[in-house]
Amino acid sequence: MNSTPTPSVSVIIPTLNAAGVLGACLESIVAQDYPREVVEILVADGGSADGTKELAVRYGAIVLNNPKRIAEEGKRVAMGVARGEYVVFMDADNELTHPDFFRLAVAALAGHAQALGVESYYPSSPRMGSFCSYLNVILHIADPIAWLMSVNPVPLGRVGEVERWGFPAGSLAYPLGANGFVFRRVDLEAVRAGDAFEDTHVVLRLAQAGKREWLRIAGRGVHHYLVRGLWDFIRKRRRQAYHHFSLRGKTGVSWTSQRPQTTPLLACLYCATLVGPLYHTARGLVKTGDAKWLWHPVGCVASVLGLIWGVLTYWLSPKTADVEARLQPVQKLEGQK
Repeated sequence: MNSTPTPSVSVIIPTLNAAGVLGACLESIVAQDYPREVVEILVADGGSADGTKELAVRYGAIVLNNPKRIAEEGKRVAMGVARGEYVVFMDADNELTHPDFFRLAVAALAGHAQALGVESYYPSSPRMGSFCSYLNVILHIADPIAWLMSVNPVPLGRVGEVERWGFPAGSLAYPLGANGFVFRRVDLEAVRAGDAFEDTHVVLRLAQAGKREWLRIAGRGVHHYLVRGLWDFIRKRRRQAYHHFSLRGKTGVSWTSQRPQTTPLLACLYCATLVGPLYHTARGLVKTGDAKWLWHPVGCVASVLGLIWGVLTYWLSPKTADVEARLQPVQKLEGQK
């Protein structure tokens, strides 16, 4: 008889007027085959007025007040009360793909002390538009500029369904830490993640401390309902650009400064000139036959437009969390009005 207690899990979800997507997220959490009594759901809400908080309560979540309203501050607030031995960071637009994800992720981390966490795959979903599917399946990163700058992670081995991945030699320029990422709480505490939270900064600090490997569970992760279309994407790129420049002004740290594949300027020129995007589209179509590659030139131009808009917003607006919160589009699943 196994008398070892099942490790507890804290799921942290920042929200702001996210009722259009949060239900699918919470449903996938309560559907996990992990013992419900050792899973706490912490929803850090930035003042939603659309029923987000009431929806969270119906699923048994603990709703916390996030006075600064932005997602990163919400995660910090939730970190201050989280009790789980393992912490899962999810956004409201995430939906777990398999009911065994928590169980397999916790077991994988328990068996691989050298790993800093478990990264999610981002498979497509029937409730996902084709452009959103392109971002998730083709890029696995939120936008083409970041995709071009990011290095390719290195496969280190696989045992059963547990895959080991690492940074290539000489670079840490691969963004990790959000959208279903699983950490040990002791690791988060070791790098003082609760003091000033930012997903990629936590991973950078862990990597700089010597943990340069992470895990994936084959085929499992989250459906990331990032955008409903191009206009939604441009608006989110605007918000992310504002956040990026605001954060650099406070910390001076970013994964984009950790020896990326190319500079931000060259990545922007790649997207704006269309020569590179058309080349990658043709190559992707030949290699994979996946028609989602046809979105790549369009996504590149949209990314540059969103970046320019975000930079102008940052220069012309107050540098406050409330301004950044107002830049976040209201999220809904495909087909919702």
